Amino acid sequence: MTALDHKAWHDLARMRGQAIAVAALVACAMAAWVTTALTERAMVGTRDAYYARERFADVFASARRAPESVAARLAAVPGVAEVETRVVSAGRIELPSGSTARGVFVSLPDLAPPRLNRLHVRAGRALLPDEHGAALVTEGFAEANRLVPGDDISAVVNGRRERLRVVGVALSPEYVYAIGQGMVFPDDRSFGVFWMARTDLGAAAGLEGAFNAAALRLAPGASEPAVIAAVDRILEPWGGAGAYGRGDQISHRFLSDEIGQLRAMSVVVPAIFGGIAAFLLSVIVSRLVAAQRQQIGMLKAIGYSDAAVALHYAKLVGAIVIAGAVLGAVAGAGLGRGLARMYASFYRFPFLVYEDAASVIAVGAGLSLLAAMAGVASAVRRAARLPPAEAMRPEPPARFRATRLDRLALVQRLPPAWKMIVRNLSRRPVRAALSTVGIACAVAVIVVAGAMDDALAHLLKVQFEQARREDAIVVFSDPTGRDALFELRAIPGVRALEPYRHVPATLRNGARSYRIEVAGLEPGGKLWRLVDVRERTVPVPPTGLVLSTQLARILAVEPGDTVIAEVHEGRRPVLSLRVVALVDDFVGVAATTSLAALDDALQEGPLASGALLTLDPGTEAAVEARLSARPRVAGVTLASTFRRAMEDVVARFMGGVVAVLIGFALVLAGGVLYNAARVAHAERERELATLRVLGFGVGEAWRILAGELAVLVAAAVPLGMALGVGLVALSSSAMTSDLFRLPVVVGLGTWAMSTGTVLAAAAVLILLARRWVARADLVEVLKARE
Repeated sequence: MTALDHKAWHDLARMRGQAIAVAALVACAMAAWVTTALTERAMVGTRDAYYARERFADVFASARRAPESVAARLAAVPGVAEVETRVVSAGRIELPSGSTARGVFVSLPDLAPPRLNRLHVRAGRALLPDEHGAALVTEGFAEANRLVPGDDISAVVNGRRERLRVVGVALSPEYVYAIGQGMVFPDDRSFGVFWMARTDLGAAAGLEGAFNAAALRLAPGASEPAVIAAVDRILEPWGGAGAYGRGDQISHRFLSDEIGQLRAMSVVVPAIFGGIAAFLLSVIVSRLVAAQRQQIGMLKAIGYSDAAVALHYAKLVGAIVIAGAVLGAVAGAGLGRGLARMYASFYRFPFLVYEDAASVIAVGAGLSLLAAMAGVASAVRRAARLPPAEAMRPEPPARFRATRLDRLALVQRLPPAWKMIVRNLSRRPVRAALSTVGIACAVAVIVVAGAMDDALAHLLKVQFEQARREDAIVVFSDPTGRDALFELRAIPGVRALEPYRHVPATLRNGARSYRIEVAGLEPGGKLWRLVDVRERTVPVPPTGLVLSTQLARILAVEPGDTVIAEVHEGRRPVLSLRVVALVDDFVGVAATTSLAALDDALQEGPLASGALLTLDPGTEAAVEARLSARPRVAGVTLASTFRRAMEDVVARFMGGVVAVLIGFALVLAGGVLYNAARVAHAERERELATLRVLGFGVGEAWRILAGELAVLVAAAVPLGMALGVGLVALSSSAMTSDLFRLPVVVGLGTWAMSTGTVLAAAAVLILLARRWVARADLVEVLKARE
């Protein structure tokens, strides 16, 4: 090694505490980047490999009833490589345990395995050719309800009861995110997907020799919009409900939103930690250059060039960053593998494509170095340009004069020690401000970590205590006349009910479109209300639509605009609906109107898709059993069960992320405060030693340093709180998706945690600073630098 390399290692040894703190911050930034980037790559790679292996369809279409001969016309559409027709029907499952659940039944070809949307059998076996009275079930439903191959279940499809034997447990690329009508989060206990022989399901659904759904694979280079338009024209006489591409397929859309959130996290979190690490390095190197002023002059005097001096300090910074990057890469690879496995388990992927991609690590290390070098560029440039003759002279003392702050009456009354603190901070405002900002960043990141928990708790509270206040949800197999509600109201234990209507439709505004179920509610209803993020109730209007703010952004509409609703049910009318209000809600996206307005628009009479019920305490099981026995009831979901399912989803998705973020925030708080204390001590070391020589005790000298740190922390806490709210809003915006939106909510517990953590860390470091003051070599510190 060269002499300058030896000097660099010597400098690192002397500043090892600060170097370790900064390296830890770089490691956090690197770990956050590697974890989220590798997980996002794993999710995309696993999804694409799974789709390709099981031949996931590119276009989906449905109709009321189309003869099988129509399949040949679909196959002849230019750009279509393959077509498979199916029967798909909603129904009810009666389990061996006596409970019931909602289900979707999908047909499989009688004599051969499906060509598209193929199944991956996890347990048991696939259907045998021409096998009847058998079914396969999704893995999540089987596990939640303890179903195994060989169990018998009863299925009610189209009012007909079918006895089925479970022969296998399977996964499908079509249902990686398995939800039923009106659901946003999966509930494996109360909803499942079943695959039956085409003959069996066709007979049960009244579709012998016909189909009501089709899956299409496109040829390379085919135009998806052109294919969809042609498919719609062909199926229109048979009650076509509007074909749509893979991007609008509900399971794929939710999965893609999740991947998008991961991509956003891979930018936001590393940027926060990387920026703070670069800031701290700037402070450290600036202080080091000032302290080594005469050494720089000596090096230049004996022949070292400006470039050599600049490279020396760049190497020192590079050593810190590389050490942190290596540690972060190792930690990130482990965390990424664990997070990817968690996602693969939740989405029920049959395998996981995960690679510790060198390119991701290289990009993270490169960005860390780039940010660090940008942060220290000014200090390194100053060291390189320092003339030798000027550098070898002691730095001229700073010019001090009385300021307006010194003349304030309040300052004049302060004890001498506090006057010293105020004067030092006021005469070095830039350094004081930078240290304050650094500590504020630590407070802000802890606020962000805690606010995620607060937001999720608030989301669940608003969703289940203010917006949705029913005890049970009843779903009918088909839209039913509302006179049937009198029968439900007469069931013992039912206190009140409100009908609702779901109508599948495509909302369009110019070239923008979105497939959704338009909800019809009773104005003034008490059980299903539209509540925004500020907990205000938005009334259901007698006419017109209320859209989720997220859906309005997608469609680019505002109140007063008109959207076209292409209804995929009944007579398939095309409606022109005026947007009368927006509701900034939390969960899913919604389009809501009144039941009466929906009845008038569809001209089908007063119909209901289901009902919301409030029940007498302790009657849930009995009411569920009575409702499930009715042939037109497709399913009953208890609100308590749905809430547990939603809490489980939220906990599985966010619990680990929040825990890791809190860990990173604690490292950040410790690193920032340690460096702030070290810099403050280095700047005041000569003054503190002078005070001790003049007769001040260790405690008296230490209190000056402790007071300065206390002032910085006191100023940083409110600034950090404000910055934290801004970061919470930024994170909420970055993680917004069709699945859910995190509200900007910061609870008292989070304020207490962020403030308490920083104050506790500051207290520890202030006490540690007493040792620094006590162990100072007074002769060495006060020695003239000539």
